[in-house]
Amino acid sequence: MTNLPAASPGDALRFAFGTLTVLPARLTRWDRAAARGGMLAAPLVGAVVGLSAAACGGLLVALGAGPLLAAVGTVAVPAVLTRALHLDGLADTADALGSGKEAEDALQIMKQSDIGPFGVVVLVFTLLAQVASAAACYAHGWVYGGAAAVVSAVAARVALLVACRRGVPAARPGGLGAAVAGSVPRWAALGSAALYAALASAGGAGFGGLTPLRFGCAVLLATAAGDLLVRRCTRRLGGVTGDVFGAVTESAATLAFLTLSLR
Repeated sequence: MTNLPAASPGDALRFAFGTLTVLPARLTRWDRAAARGGMLAAPLVGAVVGLSAAACGGLLVALGAGPLLAAVGTVAVPAVLTRALHLDGLADTADALGSGKEAEDALQIMKQSDIGPFGVVVLVFTLLAQVASAAACYAHGWVYGGAAAVVSAVAARVALLVACRRGVPAARPGGLGAAVAGSVPRWAALGSAALYAALASAGGAGFGGLTPLRFGCAVLLATAAGDLLVRRCTRRLGGVTGDVFGAVTESAATLAFLTLSLR
């Protein structure tokens, strides 16, 4: 097997932004090395998405909006910047897991374009939880609300990074899921989770009290939630898919927001 050259930082960033957002990023490589670099760069994508969401929420507050409307804008921005692909993956994964069917049939359900009852219910409650949590964060001030948006978006992509660690198989060949599944060394995945939790804690220092601990816990709890979902899908479906990675991202973002709202 020919060893692929390591991906450059530019290759990694183009892979990350080109596959995880609608932002213009021309893919130059589509191989395991680029996938590994791209997933390691995923939290940086989260930072850009989170800052954009925080800017929207802050602008709405500046225009006189209350916490609820600011929260709606904050939750809408990531959906727009990702073409709602993560939300679609969450709905498809819920339908597959809720179907009670064997792995092959459940995977076929995930490939269908329509959304079933399980998907609708999970999607509605997830968005409600995100908006309610974001509104509670904005109730503590627009700065805290914006910081929560950034931490939530980064934590979601940290969970995605950890979900791509070696040892996690792809449920089927082809597609983005198979390209990135198992591409990140375990030490790099776990080290990244610890690093971003520490950075989140440092970022929360300006709020005083237990906020630094809360920010760090938000990243770790979001990552743990994503890992539980990955383990469930691996047992139930035989591996992960692109839809599962989307579900991991949304589930982690929701739990991070919820953690930060309980201030």
